[in-house]
Amino acid sequence: MSPRRERAMVEPAEFRSYYGRPILKEPAWKQPDVPLYLFLGGAAGASASMAALADLTGRPELARVGRLVASGGSIASVVALIHDLGKATRFLHMLRVFKPTSPLSVGSWILSPFSGLAAVAAFSEVSGVFPRIGRLAGAAAGVLGPAMCTYTAVLLADTATPSWHEAHGTLPVLFAGSAMTSGAGAALMAVRPSETGPVVRAGLVGAVAELVAEHHLETGLGLASEPYRTGRAGKLLKAAKALTATGAALSLVARRHRAAGIAAGAAYLASGLCTRFGVYAAGIESTKDPKYVVVPQRERLNRAQG
Repeated sequence: MSPRRERAMVEPAEFRSYYGRPILKEPAWKQPDVPLYLFLGGAAGASASMAALADLTGRPELARVGRLVASGGSIASVVALIHDLGKATRFLHMLRVFKPTSPLSVGSWILSPFSGLAAVAAFSEVSGVFPRIGRLAGAAAGVLGPAMCTYTAVLLADTATPSWHEAHGTLPVLFAGSAMTSGAGAALMAVRPSETGPVVRAGLVGAVAELVAEHHLETGLGLASEPYRTGRAGKLLKAAKALTATGAALSLVARRHRAAGIAAGAAYLASGLCTRFGVYAAGIESTKDPKYVVVPQRERLNRAQG
C-alpha cells in the first residue's frame, strides 16, 4: 500500500487585509512635496561638497556653480518641506529640541545650518562681499554635504513602511549615489568643459553606487523588493537606471562636446527625480498589502526559532 499523504486542512493564507483594514497607514506626507524635498536636498549636499573641493583645487567656475546650486537646492528643499508640513512654525518647532535618537530631529539640525551656510556662501559669491567668510561658509557646507545626501534615506528607513524599513542598509547608498549624479548633472550643464574633469569622475562613481543599490532594492530584500519592481515604482526606477546609464556614457565625451555634457547633466537630474519618486511610490505601495508586513515577520520568527 502506498503511504497516505497528509493534506493541510487550512489553505495558505492570502494577506489581503486585517479585519477589512490595512495593517499600516500610508505615510501622511504629500506628493510631490516630499519626493522633491528628498531630491533637492541630496543635489544640494553633493553640490556643496563639490564646490568646497573645487575651491581647494583652483576651479573657481565649478566652485561658483556648486555654491549656487547648493543654496538654491537647500532653500527649495526647505520650502517643499514647509509646504508639506502646512505651516512654517511646524518646521521651527522641530528645532526646539535636539534628540540624537530621532532621525527627524537630527535631520532638521542638518538641514537648517546647511541651508544657512550655503546661502551665505552663495551670497558672498554673487555679491563679492566678505569673500573670506563666504569661503569658510562654503567649506562648512561642504563638510555637511554627505549628511545632506543621506539623512533623508535614514528618515525613510526609520519608519514602519516595509519596503523602506527593509532597505535600511541600501537606501543611504542609493541616495548618496543619486545625489552625486544629480550634483554632477547640475555642474555638467552649467560649467565649461575645461573644469568638468572632477565632475565627470564624481558622476561615474555616483552612477555605479546608484545602479548597484537599485539592483539590490529590486532583488535583495525578499518580498519587500516586489514593490520596487512593479507598478509605478518599477517604471520610475527602470527609467532612472536607463537615464543614469545614459548620463554616465554621455559624460565620458563631455569635455570634448559641450552638447554631450548638457545632455548628460539633464539625464542625471532626471534620473535623480525618477529615483526619489520611485522609492517613495514603492514605500506607499508596500503599506497597502498586509503581506509585506506579515510574511517578513514570520520569516524572521522562523529563523529565530531555528
